[in-house]
Amino acid sequence: MIDAFVRVVSQADAKGEFLSRTQLDTIRKMVNEGKLRLDIINYITVNAAAIYTNATRKLFADQPQLIQPGGNAHTSRRAAACVRDMEIILRYVTYAMLAGDSSVLEDRCLNGLRDTYETLGVPGSSVADGVQFMKEISLHITANLNNNTQEDRSDLKSELASYFDRASASVA
Repeated sequence: MIDAFVRVVSQADAKGEFLSRTQLDTIRKMVNEGKLRLDIINYITVNAAAIYTNATRKLFADQPQLIQPGGNAHTSRRAAACVRDMEIILRYVTYAMLAGDSSVLEDRCLNGLRDTYETLGVPGSSVADGVQFMKEISLHITANLNNNTQEDRSDLKSELASYFDRASASVA
């Protein structure tokens, strides 16, 4: 995993230069938005079970064939595996949000996930839909963060949404 701080310093170090104004601005922005970033992660963490459970319920309501006989989530064991996968993806989205970098999500969660799902016969498009439901719920839960301007929130909300979008695209 490489976070935004390490990436900026590595870039300057590779060139044998001091940090540029732009690089310092990148770090300054990350520090300034740190509390809000942590607030977003906290809201998601505190509500994690509700997020992935409700997303899974919505997925099964929209695609009932998944839980019908012969469906990929028909037995309670298979449905539990679906919920577990949603939880893991959500957890890694929060790690990426904390780092300000998607590499931990990609390297430790998404890398090879589509191949695994294809091998197991899991419909990737259904998983992608579930991830999008988690995105909607997470953005709704974090919509009422206090003490920050709407502009501050929009940048970080877009970043958060992008991690869900990466996960969704990766499994589809």
